Amino acid sequence: MHVNLALQRPVICSSERMNGEGSHAVDGEAGTFWQPLSTDRKDDNRVWITVDLGSTVSFNQIILKLSSGFISGYQIAYSQDNLIWQEAYRKDASKEDIGRTNKTIFPRVNARYVKLEAELFDPDRDFQLVDLGIYEIPSIPNGPLLASVYASNAEGDTFEQWDTLALVKGGSARLTIKGVMTDRTAADLTRAEIVTTCMNPEVVVLDEIGAMTALKSGIAQVKSHVTLQGVTQEINLYVDVDDPSERIADLWLTHPSLVMEIGQPALLAADSEFPVLHILASERMSVKNTLINDLTGEVITFLPEREVEANTDCTFIIPGYASQAAHYQWRIELLLNGHVVGYDAFYFTILDPTASEEGQNQIVYLNKNGKLVYVPDYKGNRVIDFSNAGYGGGGVPLPDVPIVLTIEPIEGDNTAHIQHALDRISAMHLSPDGFRGAVLLRKGTYPVSGQLRIRASGVVLRGEGADEKGTLLYATGTMKRSVIDIQGASAPELLTETAASITDLYVPSGSRSLHVEDSSGFRPGDTVKVLRFGNERWIHAIGMDSIRTRPVTGGTVQWSPFELAFDRVITHIDGNCITLDAPIANAIEQRWGAGAIVKYEDAGRIERIGVEHLRIDVTYDPSVKETSVDGNEGSATYLADENHAITGVYMDRVKHAWVRNVAGFHLQHALVQVERDTKWTTVQDSAVSDFISIITGGRRYSFHLVGELALVQRVYSGGARHAFTVDSRVTGPNVFFDCKSKQDYNTSEPHHRWSVGCLYDNVNGRIHIQDRAWLGSGHGWAGANYVTWNTRNELVSQQPPTAQNYAFGHVGMKGKALLPNAYDPRPKNDAFWDSFGTHVSPRSLYLQQLQDRIGAEADEVK
Repeated sequence: MHVNLALQRPVICSSERMNGEGSHAVDGEAGTFWQPLSTDRKDDNRVWITVDLGSTVSFNQIILKLSSGFISGYQIAYSQDNLIWQEAYRKDASKEDIGRTNKTIFPRVNARYVKLEAELFDPDRDFQLVDLGIYEIPSIPNGPLLASVYASNAEGDTFEQWDTLALVKGGSARLTIKGVMTDRTAADLTRAEIVTTCMNPEVVVLDEIGAMTALKSGIAQVKSHVTLQGVTQEINLYVDVDDPSERIADLWLTHPSLVMEIGQPALLAADSEFPVLHILASERMSVKNTLINDLTGEVITFLPEREVEANTDCTFIIPGYASQAAHYQWRIELLLNGHVVGYDAFYFTILDPTASEEGQNQIVYLNKNGKLVYVPDYKGNRVIDFSNAGYGGGGVPLPDVPIVLTIEPIEGDNTAHIQHALDRISAMHLSPDGFRGAVLLRKGTYPVSGQLRIRASGVVLRGEGADEKGTLLYATGTMKRSVIDIQGASAPELLTETAASITDLYVPSGSRSLHVEDSSGFRPGDTVKVLRFGNERWIHAIGMDSIRTRPVTGGTVQWSPFELAFDRVITHIDGNCITLDAPIANAIEQRWGAGAIVKYEDAGRIERIGVEHLRIDVTYDPSVKETSVDGNEGSATYLADENHAITGVYMDRVKHAWVRNVAGFHLQHALVQVERDTKWTTVQDSAVSDFISIITGGRRYSFHLVGELALVQRVYSGGARHAFTVDSRVTGPNVFFDCKSKQDYNTSEPHHRWSVGCLYDNVNGRIHIQDRAWLGSGHGWAGANYVTWNTRNELVSQQPPTAQNYAFGHVGMKGKALLPNAYDPRPKNDAFWDSFGTHVSPRSLYLQQLQDRIGAEADEVK
């Protein structure tokens, strides 16, 4: 066993906190650590510790054991006199993960003093060094050692850590592993041990000499471990295999000036030549082309039906010039043996210079008739219509349900007292309008030690006010629970035999219509799930199979393929074209997995449920206190008991429900949580504050959306971590409108793993829509096709690959995104920002969209 030369040796450090002294880094104890002060960390984002070895000794290995810290790199320096320093080793964390244990081998040096200097990319995170070990490894020779490795192909292209090599099915490539020594000379790897493995051999196979052959479409990870003179370095590469035969055809446009990027308006100057369409078909087929005015449906021109040869780049040209100000859609039908087997479309716009007025943005604006016009990107993606969010499908006033039963508080626990009343209402017959009636809780305090459950449709729980003189549900006891639990018996059940594949090569985000191979099994009024599949090549395209490991603590989980399921109602069928009641909030693309539409049965969900006009408060233990915030050193003491009720109102497997005029205090998690199988809900005129919990993950999500088509309006949050939050893979649309938060410990946000289609409309609070990378267990790209409209305070909004986010009229500061940073410097694009620093017209996107859809009735909806 090698001796730790630093054990129990004297140290000095940049700073230390009580119970986190520098000497703890060399005491050999696993339960102690050195922790510098937060002021030290924030001074220059660096902290350091020096060990006095007592005499000059030789060493060539450092082992660091860390407990926490967001580190962008570290340097090992050595000195004879503690004055003049030389560098022994430097680690750049942008190329290597930082784990709990970091073993570093470097060319042997001789010194008395050793200094560790750590560079922090997030000084708000505590830095805790458990152990600093210094060792002499006799088996490692003197002189330069292997510092890094990379790969190259026959064409001379080089591939470094996490790079991607593209192949087509049946293609092959051979990579040669090369290395660099610590003195920056080329490594001679002829005597090195090189072990190369493929993590996905069903996609890519390696032969005995390391040549790769692509077997099928997918992503393969190839790892090479190289050991030379006792030092091991590795390189991880991705191989992206495409199988063109899986697609009917590839279609694209060319034009010298048209912007053809997802999420960017496809604007064409007046009197320009039309774009040129290219089609590369997998087999011989016929093509129909139609150019229409996308706003009016007017046909501008047809191109004669024409055959195209297989695997040949065939071009289509519209004669003349695009002189008319219009929103153009170029529709393409692909036919085999006279039957349409695929649809596609491209979009471009020539703006009318008089169409929008000052104070409006450039891609969503009011026309002369006072209705919104949307400028899409070249594939038709646009700001989606959010007006279907809310009770009744949006734009339907909340009902005033007649009182059927009235009760008053009794002495002691009121759980059974209130539950009995709810059960009596639940047993009554439904009226023609779908309600059984309301239970009225008279003014007063109702201690509730258990949980109030609603399991039947048409039930309303009503108090006589959310203020101190109204109705109070006082959640007593130490049981963690939702105070009001609203749940149907079961989630919708897919009728898999009805599934029909979507035949559009691309369905844009914001679309309400799509084509299927056979619509004969569907009828208007059918309830369906529109499935958007995301395969492993799409996961790779958005970078979610290469999330950097969370610094020090680890636990990052790379994403696997998944689907989004949009809960919709069919409103119209024309041939094989199906129109839906609400837009799809994520593009469905054939190459990324395509999609399908399938009917479902919905016998288990309950509907028309209301909770209103009451206050919820919670007992707690005031002696339980804490100072840490998100696991880091805090500056103030707060109440942190967690053995009490956690959520005010919880809804799952519910339709057409509402919460209004409800106030919550001293909860742990949320005032309202809307779960995944819940749709068409409204939460309004409510407030939550004074949370009692530790301030860390999974807590203080004031208004927490996991379902879809929810409207949260005119609500207030105080002291939350995530005040207005959307969970993972939520399909939207969802809306937060006229909401305000104060004393935010973190941000309102899509929280993790690709939720889509939410609007923050006139929200005052800190909002971050971004790649959350390794946070949590690998939250990654948290939201796509989000819109912020006339928001205030702080905003971050980035563009996820293959989608877009939009920021209109934000007034306040542009916040600092998590990425890129020194730990993960891979670039990120900003979202589409417009009118930063100035609000835009109309004041509310949601209200204007509602008015455009239902007319003057929108003014009466409150």
